[in-house]
Formats: sequence, C-alpha cells, structure tokens
Amino acid sequence: MDWHTLLNRERLGKSVQSTEELGRSPFHKDHDRVIFSGAFRRLGRKTQVHPVSSNDHIHTRLTHSLEVSCVGRSLGMRVGEVLRDSLPEWCTPADLGMIVQSGCLAHDIGNPPFGHSGEDAIRHWFQQAAGRGWLDDMNDAQRTDFLNFEGNAQGFRVLTQLEYHQFDGGMRLTYATLGTYLKYPWTSRHAEALGYKKHKFGCYQSELPLLEQIASKLGLPQLEEQRWARHPLVYLMEAADDICYGLIDLEDGLEMELLNYSEVETLLLDLVGDDLPETYRLLGPNDSRRRKLAILRGKAIEHLTNAAAHAFVEQQDALLAGTLVGDLVEHMHGPAKQCVVQAKGMAREKIFQDKRKTLHEIGAYTTLEILLNAFCGAALEQHGGRTPSFKNRRILDLLGSNAPDPDWPLYRSFLRMIDFIAGMTDSYATEMASEMTGRSSPT
Repeated sequence: MDWHTLLNRERLGKSVQSTEELGRSPFHKDHDRVIFSGAFRRLGRKTQVHPVSSNDHIHTRLTHSLEVSCVGRSLGMRVGEVLRDSLPEWCTPADLGMIVQSGCLAHDIGNPPFGHSGEDAIRHWFQQAAGRGWLDDMNDAQRTDFLNFEGNAQGFRVLTQLEYHQFDGGMRLTYATLGTYLKYPWTSRHAEALGYKKHKFGCYQSELPLLEQIASKLGLPQLEEQRWARHPLVYLMEAADDICYGLIDLEDGLEMELLNYSEVETLLLDLVGDDLPETYRLLGPNDSRRRKLAILRGKAIEHLTNAAAHAFVEQQDALLAGTLVGDLVEHMHGPAKQCVVQAKGMAREKIFQDKRKTLHEIGAYTTLEILLNAFCGAALEQHGGRTPSFKNRRILDLLGSNAPDPDWPLYRSFLRMIDFIAGMTDSYATEMASEMTGRSSPT
C-alpha cells in the first residue's frame, strides 16, 4: 500500500468530486457530516459500559466517541509530522489527524441499544429464528450476517447507505475516511474462521460491492475472497479507542463506587512516573478525587498517545504491507502497554460484573426479543405478497416509507427491520417494547 492511494479524497456515491473550501478540507466535511447525523446524535442515549445513568459523569456512546476522536486526532497529527515526507504534497499532519478523528467519531455509530449486550441479544434471537425456519429463504452467507450480527457492519451500512443520501452513497464520505473506519474489512464468512475476534466483521453481503469499491480506490490488498488488508490508519483509530475505554472505564468505575481511588491512581502513577503536572503536585487534601484524576488522566493519555504514535511509525513497513500481527497496543513499549492491559483487566474483574449492569443486560434480551418478534414477524408474514394481519400492518406502519416491500427477498426485508431496531436508543427501545406488550400506555 502507498500513502498517495490510501489518502484518496474522492467520495463514495454519485457526487465523487470533493471540492475545496477555504479553511475546510474534504476531511473536515467528513467530520461534520458524522457529527450532524441523526445516528451520531442518538449515541447520547446508548449504553457505553454502564446503563444510561442519572449520574451525568457516566459515559455514553456519544461522550466516549467524542473523547476517542480527540485522541485519534492527536495520534494522526503526531504520525503525520514524522511521516510528512512520505505523504502526498497536499496532505498535512492536520489532514491526517482529521481523517483519524472522523473515523473515530463514527467507530460506534452502528451499535444497537444496550451496547455489546444488545449485539449478543440480536445474535441470540436470530439463532432461535433460524431454528424456526425463518431464515430458510436465505443463502448461507446471508444467514451468517444475522447469526453473527455485528455493530461494525451495521455502522458501515449507516455510513454508506442509511444517512443523508439513502441507498445512494449514504453520507458520501471520502474513501480515506471510510477506509479508516473499516476496522474489519471482510464479510461475515470470515467472522469466526479468522479467529481474530469472535463475531467480528465489517460488511454485510448487501454492502459487499461498496467494500470492493472502497478497497479498490484505496489500494487495499485482497487477502482472500471477501477479505482485504486493513487500512494503516485503522490501527490509530483502534489505539485511540483502546486508550480511552481502558482509562475511562476506570473513571466510570470510581463514579459508581466499584473501584478504590488508590488503585486507579497507582496504575496511572506507574505510567507517568516523575512526569507529573505541576497542577497535580499543588493539589491539597481538600481537592476532590475527580479533579485529581482528571489531571492525572490527561497526562496518562499523553504518554499513551506518544507510545502508540511511536509504535505506528516503528511498524510502518508492516502496516503498509498489510502484515502487522495484532493491534498497536501489543507493539507499544514499556509501561504504556502494561497500563492498558492492566486497566482492561481491572475493568473485567471489578466493573463488568456489577449487578446493576447484569440486570440491564438481561433486560436487553427481553426488550430486543419483543421488538424483533414484532418487526421481523411482520416482515415474514407479508413476504411473498401475503396479506398481513391487522396487528402486523400497524407494526409496518411504524416504519413509514422505510417499511420493506412484500416482494423483496426476506434478507433485504430483515435488514430493513434491523436498521430500525439497531438505530434505537436504549430508552426508545425499552419504551416501545413496553407499549407493545401493553405494560404502559402513551400519555
């Protein structure tokens, strides 16, 4: 791969030319298109790790995505400064930072309500549906899309199909930004065969022609059928995500009183060593833990960002060859890698097992089962031109102009239902499921 091709400024869709504006590059436009989209706005009411809480300091998918984008921008700019001579003449470090920032903003845009529990609940429902014969009309590849439902593939559909120019390029982002978003540039047929991460893939069969087009425009090497090498900037987006959720999970754990301040402070002090900000040294016993942690966390992110940027530059040859094994964190040196690994371990042991989180996850299965039974059941009943019941006609009415056509293949109809359900916020999904079962009435 080479940077001149990887940083393609053309846009997906009919309007391929990306005109320059004073002070606003094509990648700034990508950033703005993601920020102003409805799908991005709804992340404010979607679970990050903990249920959307009355505690305003707990992260949602929206605040997490914004924070990741800030770290991603710093990573892109730092790498851009070092690689300046290898980049196209028109490309500045700020351009590289903006591409990574835009990819980071979008990295969770396809996540369904209730976070990873929601993803698993959808997979579980489709496994049961397959047992009832609901997926019999599909081929193996199409069935696998649903059985391995994945928020990254749904996000690719949001970016390229659903937002703005519906089914005509979607947001019409630049190829460079789409490549940076594509964490898993392969289809569900490789979701488990690769052994990379269970269920992980980035593209449904319905968007495969778009993935092929993007890979061609960016010069991504094809590794096997329906699988391509990752864009090098994906590794910066992934590192920004790892850095943020590694540290931010711990902040949320403190807010929910699941961790002791001393163990989090020790972890960060081990990373920054003697490089303590003067503001931290001046803090007294009456200063809040929240203020102390904010200052320390800022310095920790600086150290982790420097380590990730250094690892990227060090591994540039393998990145451009598409042969790098693992993620950037695995190639970071010294206490930086240890800090991220220990932070993730602490979160797994002490935060993810919280009873409030467990009850919320169980509730996600019930809520999504009700919604999937209703919407996919309605699509199935009308499939092939059959006349749906009055109830199912009313369910289809809820989708308005986005309701599937009775003559569509069932795969396409079910995707349209998933678009609707996966786009819901936690609260909207809960409210709709509750009303559908008669447990509450609209006021």
